[in-house]
Amino acid sequence: MAEPYVKKLSTVLLEAITDKDPLVQEQVCGALCALGEARPAEVLRACEEYLWQHEKLAHPYRTMILRAMETVVSSHISDLDKDMARAVIFLASSEMTRVKDLVCDWQQAASNVLVAVGKQFIGLVMEEVLSKFQPGALPHYFVVQTLANLAASNVFGMVPFLTSILSTMLPMLGMAKHDTMRVAFCCALQHFSESTLEYLANLDQAPDPTVRKDTFATDIFSAYDILFNHWLQSREAKLRLAVVEALGPMSHLLPSEKLEEQLPKLLPGVLALYRKHAETFHVSKSLGQILEAAVSVGSRTLEAQLDALLAALHAQICVPVESSSPLVVSNRKEVLRCFTVLACCSPDRLLAFLLPKLDANNERTRVGTLQVVRHVINSAASQMEVKKPFILSSMRLPLLDTNSKVKRAVVQVISAMAHHGYLEQPGGEAMVAYIVQQCALPPEAEPQKPGPDSEDPATDSVRDVSISTLYLVSTTVDRMSHVLWPHLLEFLTPVRFTGALTPLCRSLVHLAQKREEVGADAFLIQYDSNVTLPSPYAITTRLLTVSSNPYLGDGRGAASLRLLSVLHRNIHPLLGQRWATTVPLLLEHLDEHTEETLSQKEWEERLLAFLRDTLAVVSDNTWICQLSLEMCRQLPCYNGTPQEKNFLYKCIGTTLGAASSKEVVRKHLQELLETARHQEEAEREGLACCFGICATSHLDDVLAQLEDFMRSDVFRRSTGIFNIFKDRSENEVEKVKSTLILCYGHVAARAPRELVLAKVESDILRNIFQYFSTKDPALKLCLIQSVCMASQAICSSAQAGSFHFLRKAELVAQMMEFIKAEPPDSLRTPIRKKAMLACTYLVSLEPALEERVQADLIRGCLHSVMAVLPEPEGEEDRQESLYLDTMHALEDLLTSLLRRNMTPQGLQIMVEHLSPWIRSPRGHERVRALGLSACLLQHFLEHLHVSALVPFHNLGLLIGLFSPRCADLWPATRQEAVSCVYALLYLQLGYEGFSRDYRDDVAEQLLALKEGLVHPDPAILFHTCHSIAQIIAKRLPPEQLISLLLTLFESLGDPDKNCSRAATVMVNCLLRERGSMLQEKVPEIVSVLRSKLQEAREEHVLQAAQHSVYLLASQHCAAVVSSLLGGSLPFDSHTCTLWRALALEPSLTTQVLGLLLEKMSRDVPFKETRAFLLSSSPGREATLLPLAATCALHEVLSALESGPAVLELYPQLFAALLLRVSCTLGVLLPRSLQAKERRSVGSAVAPRSLEPCSCAVDALQAMLLRGGNEDVVRRVELEGGWQLLRTSAGHEEGVTRLASAMAKCAGPRLPLVMKALVCTQSSVYEIQRVTSTAFLAELLNSNVVNDLMLLESLLDNLAARQKDTSASVRRLVLRGLANIASSSPEKVQAHGPQLLTAMIGGLDDRDDPHSLVALEAMVGLARLLELVKRQDLRSVLLHVAIRIRPFFDSEKTELRSASIRLFGHLNQVCHGGCEDVFLEQVVAGLVPLLLHLQDPQAPVTNACRFALRLCGPNLQHEELAAVFQKHLQEGRGLHFGEFLNATCKLLVRVGRTGYRGGGRGPGTETEGLLCRCTTSRNCWAAWRPPASSTSRAAGRTSVLPPPCSWGSWCCTRSRSTSHLWTWSRSRQWLPVPQRCSSCSRTQPPWCARRLPRPWAAWSSSPEAPAAVPARVCA
Repeated sequence: MAEPYVKKLSTVLLEAITDKDPLVQEQVCGALCALGEARPAEVLRACEEYLWQHEKLAHPYRTMILRAMETVVSSHISDLDKDMARAVIFLASSEMTRVKDLVCDWQQAASNVLVAVGKQFIGLVMEEVLSKFQPGALPHYFVVQTLANLAASNVFGMVPFLTSILSTMLPMLGMAKHDTMRVAFCCALQHFSESTLEYLANLDQAPDPTVRKDTFATDIFSAYDILFNHWLQSREAKLRLAVVEALGPMSHLLPSEKLEEQLPKLLPGVLALYRKHAETFHVSKSLGQILEAAVSVGSRTLEAQLDALLAALHAQICVPVESSSPLVVSNRKEVLRCFTVLACCSPDRLLAFLLPKLDANNERTRVGTLQVVRHVINSAASQMEVKKPFILSSMRLPLLDTNSKVKRAVVQVISAMAHHGYLEQPGGEAMVAYIVQQCALPPEAEPQKPGPDSEDPATDSVRDVSISTLYLVSTTVDRMSHVLWPHLLEFLTPVRFTGALTPLCRSLVHLAQKREEVGADAFLIQYDSNVTLPSPYAITTRLLTVSSNPYLGDGRGAASLRLLSVLHRNIHPLLGQRWATTVPLLLEHLDEHTEETLSQKEWEERLLAFLRDTLAVVSDNTWICQLSLEMCRQLPCYNGTPQEKNFLYKCIGTTLGAASSKEVVRKHLQELLETARHQEEAEREGLACCFGICATSHLDDVLAQLEDFMRSDVFRRSTGIFNIFKDRSENEVEKVKSTLILCYGHVAARAPRELVLAKVESDILRNIFQYFSTKDPALKLCLIQSVCMASQAICSSAQAGSFHFLRKAELVAQMMEFIKAEPPDSLRTPIRKKAMLACTYLVSLEPALEERVQADLIRGCLHSVMAVLPEPEGEEDRQESLYLDTMHALEDLLTSLLRRNMTPQGLQIMVEHLSPWIRSPRGHERVRALGLSACLLQHFLEHLHVSALVPFHNLGLLIGLFSPRCADLWPATRQEAVSCVYALLYLQLGYEGFSRDYRDDVAEQLLALKEGLVHPDPAILFHTCHSIAQIIAKRLPPEQLISLLLTLFESLGDPDKNCSRAATVMVNCLLRERGSMLQEKVPEIVSVLRSKLQEAREEHVLQAAQHSVYLLASQHCAAVVSSLLGGSLPFDSHTCTLWRALALEPSLTTQVLGLLLEKMSRDVPFKETRAFLLSSSPGREATLLPLAATCALHEVLSALESGPAVLELYPQLFAALLLRVSCTLGVLLPRSLQAKERRSVGSAVAPRSLEPCSCAVDALQAMLLRGGNEDVVRRVELEGGWQLLRTSAGHEEGVTRLASAMAKCAGPRLPLVMKALVCTQSSVYEIQRVTSTAFLAELLNSNVVNDLMLLESLLDNLAARQKDTSASVRRLVLRGLANIASSSPEKVQAHGPQLLTAMIGGLDDRDDPHSLVALEAMVGLARLLELVKRQDLRSVLLHVAIRIRPFFDSEKTELRSASIRLFGHLNQVCHGGCEDVFLEQVVAGLVPLLLHLQDPQAPVTNACRFALRLCGPNLQHEELAAVFQKHLQEGRGLHFGEFLNATCKLLVRVGRTGYRGGGRGPGTETEGLLCRCTTSRNCWAAWRPPASSTSRAAGRTSVLPPPCSWGSWCCTRSRSTSHLWTWSRSRQWLPVPQRCSSCSRTQPPWCARRLPRPWAAWSSSPEAPAAVPARVCA
């Protein structure tokens, strides 16, 4: 790496050190240090230059750079040259003293750089530092600190400078006024003194061996004087500690006489600091140094201070160590060092102070004193040698203390005593016994591990300390060998020392091996001289018994066996060679296992085999009898340890089995039966094992002894009157019976097989049967266990096949009674397990059980185990073990039953019994059932023998039952379910003829998928289930597919939601993979899906059913659609869901929509019928198939996914649904559905209405929404169009609004929509023609027809419908043609003749009784007149004027209004060119127009105003036209009288003078007009007389029907009925004037008779009637 590159890299790193992120800063520093490891000089130079160049760099960043420099310098100090060192020194010195204020991090970093360089270049550093350490001025704080650190880091380099430094420093001490500076001087003096002492201690290595302590004595004493007499009195704790810390090493440099002189003041001064400081380590350390200095000079004043010193130090050692602080631990060490110093100089005074304190009852005092005693024993051994008896006797009371801390301290003291010969003194045996007693303490909870730097043994328990002490003493202290051997053997057999067996055995093994090395005589135990030692039989029994629980007590089994092996000569001379082979095998077995993996039964069998082998080697009946006697004697010692006592019973049975004396055997068996504690279960079991083992050699004797015991007085109940313990005696008898029954069972199990069949029924079961009536649980258990063992013995016999067990059914029934008597929800006893195990052996014997008995047995056993609740978390392992054993027993029983019927039918029977538990809502029941199923299937597979190719007919049912469990909530259930499916697939392969060892690649994939089932992630879980379904689909025979699917459908309603979802995943996978072969089963599958949806309410079931239908439809679309349409109407929510599922994929949706359109149009939309409960008026009922198809369309179109398919079939769907709406107007539901509809209306939650028209409208809306025409739907909704579409009256308007919305919002769709609608205009249904015509007509009202170039085709199509038989169609054609005026006014002239012809044809339409076609023609003409050419209009003008005149007087307001308004438009287009013939029509029309100004209908009035305003110009009279314009403006009130007066005056004037500018005089038109205006028969009242009025006598009024408000006048009048009239003197009816209640004016009536006289004159004439009560003007 080139130097410039290193410099650049260093510079880059230095620039990056100013990053704000602390992590980046740390990484940069690390990079600098790493670079410095490779190139130290270049990096140091770069850092130095960077710091000099960046003077203003903030001190935190300077600190980091300096620390990096220190790291590089410390690692490569030897690689630096002087120039580099000098540059670094100068930089660091400058950085350290740049500012006077303390910036600790920065200045400390600089100081550390100087110290690091000073290790190699002390001269250069001192030169620089001393330049800043000048006399007469206080130096910088870190200059002094640097000198102190240099003294500590480089002793040999600094001591030569100390003389000059001290001479310069001493004057400065008086100048230091701040505590911070004083602390720095104290620190420097401490390090100077320590460096000097180290230098003097290593003069042989020092560069200047002439240096002496006297050289520094004067200066140090001067400094001492200032520190002790002045600074130590400071209130600043930090300064006091710094002073006392310096005084310690300084005291060694003081002159001897000065030290002696200062001790009386110095020691109390230092001791006083104990009371002032909580952290006393520095005080204790300094005190120890001062004491060492005082002792080294032989101070005589120390004796006077001894009491105070001991009291203060003892108080410090008795302070409890509550903190884990290193200073606290170090303080105790320093205090003990002080005690060592005092013990060496004054041992008597020390012991006189300490030993009495051992009798104190205070824990702290006793523990602290014991710690000091231990320390003194170890550190001042020579001084304590003569004090041993005194110290031993003082331990009497501490040995009795029960406090754990005191015990620990005592053990530590005894350990120290053992190393220094104290235990060889009289009383040492008590110390050994104390250690063993502490080793026997019960183990405590796991202690907290001490820290790596901690030396405090207090963290260990007393037992641990004692064990380590005993082993340490016995193995490392040679002088203790004769003390401990064979004395420790005395502690082996007492029960109270059981906990100490392991350390005892280990120590004894070591001691015995050492003794054996010395010689055989030293090793052999002299029992005569050691009467307290246990016998060889006792040792053998004890060690063998405790070995049965080998890992207890820190592995006492291995330790006991090793000791037993070592003691072989003392046990029996013949055992050495054999035990040298057998014992290592036992130890090896223990090493290969742990406490968790070791089989207790196997281990006990190994020990019993070891015992049998030992007895065989000894082969001495006397020795064997002595051993059995000792074993019987030790039985009571194990009453508290049932397991070991149980094993000891087995050892007794083994020993008695080896004995040849039958009398001894019978005697011992009798004693055992009489002395056993029969209430203890373990003891009963052990005693029975003893009898069973003994029966292997003495069967007849054992049976005889049991028979004798049954006849003994033990079973006789006392009936005396004074028997107050009767209940207890009965209970005891039951326990004795239990023991006896259990003995029979073990005898049957262990007796020689060639002898057991002859005695099992006659001698064993005969005695067992008489106790089956008991209710005692223990006796029940013993009975079951004995029956089980007897049955097992029979089965294992070579003659079992020919043995006919007569009482088999009776025993099975009895076992079932025991099982049923157990609580069903808990498992507390092994009765179930043992009873089922007994049944397992029994069912395999002849004769076979009946089918009913077998079914009851399976059902009862399953219920007794499956329903047991799992144990709560944290329960003992015993319950778990009992449960597992019970499950294994149940597995064995079911397997045994299956073995008798190894056929698919037999397997099906077993699975049917397990099926309710497999589907259980409780997880623990499912996992148990699946485990049993997997076990049965595996057994069936392993023992499958197929002699001919037969079908596995129930494969689909079984796979359908197990496969959904692959997603069970319980991981164990999932694993078992996969195992079941795996076994079933291989069973199918087996039935297909494959060999048992054949491995199928597809089926083997299931094992790899098991890993995915462990993962709790649902996505992974269900993906794995999908893969499992794919595997099943590949291997499932076709004929099994439908049964598998139907079984999986049943699982959709599974309580376990995961299994339900897995079933859906598998169903869909199977349908996708194999659905093509299910066409004939589609109706059945759809029916099942619908029924499952009705049962299940879960969302995932709904989604699964949708997907299933989708998959079926993608393969059998027509069948699925037909099946769904076959459902009852109205569709329930689940059927609707299935319909919506068909919209998931566009191509499928297109097929479905096409099928539905075809089915909707296949049948007639309705059928004629007679209205229900009405007269003969006909009615219409909807047909079912089109109705169902419409509802289905609505559901499919409601799905968002149907959008693409809707776009593809948009025109067909729109046209079909629009016409479906039209042909269902007023159509009723079929009678079969009307009752359902009424019930749904009355229900709380009604389904969607079945009303045919509403269904069609809803479907149309849905179709538009899916087609992207939301704006159309919204616009029509805002205009109320959807509601209009549903009604017969508003249907046309609704279609019109729909067409308008389509034109505005869905223009691009219209060409194809129009094409589809044009094809329907020849429909046989009038309403469909009307609807399509209305839609097309409205399209012409929009400009979109021009944009899409549809105008011509629309015109041609509509023109073709002018001759339609329906008046409504003809009317709508005219409306459409007139709409061109709105959409394409520029095209009107081009089509003018055609349009005018059509309109005039409409005026002449005679087939419309209601003149609606004519009305439409008039409205259309009014719209077209302005736009047609004048020449086209001129030819029809007169005809139109004449044709519309009759409509002026029509009964219908619309006709009157339209005709009058059209008349006005005719005048408008004739302005300026009115021919005379049309002028006649204008003049002739004035009277009706003037009269209709008072028409009761506002539209007519407005039309009259409009027409008169337009007539005015054509009358060629400006004043008359002006009057019309003035009075007849829109929205302006009309004073009819004034208007009429003015008009009449002008007309009279016209009649006299002729028309202005016209050249004609008063012609006939004016005269005729005036005549008609002044003649009563032409007035409105005469022209339209009242329809009903009642004449009264002259002068009386006739009150007619209610008035209506009309115009701006208050007139009482009804258009078609009557008015308020009065009878005038001229014998004529006149209208009555009204008075306005608001303005109080009398208003003229709506018309006036007897004009021309004005209203004012007439109203004041005698003929004018009185005003009627006032009404408010409108």
